[in-house]
Amino acid sequence: MVRSIVFPRVLGKSLDDLKPALDLLRALGFAPGNEWHEGGSHGLEMLAPSGGFELIAAPDQPDVDAMVEVSDADLAYQIVKKLVPTLSQRMGKDGAPEAGVTISKEISDTPYGARLFEVQASGLRLGFLTYARRPEGARGINAPLDARDKHFAIVVARFNSFITERLLDGALVALRQCGADPLHIDIVHVPGSFEIAGGARQLAETKSYDAVICLGCVLRGDTLHYEVIANEVTRAIGQSAQETGVPHGFGVLTCDTLEQAIDRAGLKSGNKGYEAALAAVEMASLRAQVAARAGKATEGAR
Repeated sequence: MVRSIVFPRVLGKSLDDLKPALDLLRALGFAPGNEWHEGGSHGLEMLAPSGGFELIAAPDQPDVDAMVEVSDADLAYQIVKKLVPTLSQRMGKDGAPEAGVTISKEISDTPYGARLFEVQASGLRLGFLTYARRPEGARGINAPLDARDKHFAIVVARFNSFITERLLDGALVALRQCGADPLHIDIVHVPGSFEIAGGARQLAETKSYDAVICLGCVLRGDTLHYEVIANEVTRAIGQSAQETGVPHGFGVLTCDTLEQAIDRAGLKSGNKGYEAALAAVEMASLRAQVAARAGKATEGAR
């Protein structure tokens, strides 16, 4: 009977009013759904992998309009903190500052065993939490979005540069937000997406970089060329990461149409270059943490 449920929220009078909330939700993994325009009204669904609604009997109203369960509340909190400086204040049409995204409650443990923080985005009150599932006595490995003192290489395909340069802009923004030193970022251009893996492997084998970010765009045509290139690029980048041990951020778009690519290079579906850079930073931090833990274990065994 029931197929889906939607709770509409009016956050403003124009699409510009929605932008801070949309940017925040995209960065945390929500996928854009149906978009509609009717008269002077506009709407855009933001889709999560699963959803539902909870019925509560309590003396007071909840502090939030929606509660979102995430896989790692601490990681989500770091992403939001990086976004807040750019989304916290924006100028309205009258020249006065308007509220964008602010953290209304810092991350902390709850009495019911969860890690929780709360955000206000375009007037929408959101809570993000992770329920503790760690076994008693188990240790966690912290992989923060911290690019300080790390070196990164970005391999960018020149083919379809209209798209790949936008992906590059997104990757640079993400690295900058994570604290990367611009002098520790090397940008390498290669002819097309097919050459990305070769360039990435050469860079990774130098052992000079903590992560390599791969950016390209393959568009479907009238022949099998699309499938051949898309499959080979994906396989070769994954193989390079596994065999060199250096994390590779995958930001190669494989799209049916130019419109789909534009959406994924900074329009409706976020910027996949930005997302690839965040993944590279996290994996570089994870690699460092694992190496540090292994070193301590070796010392303890002596």
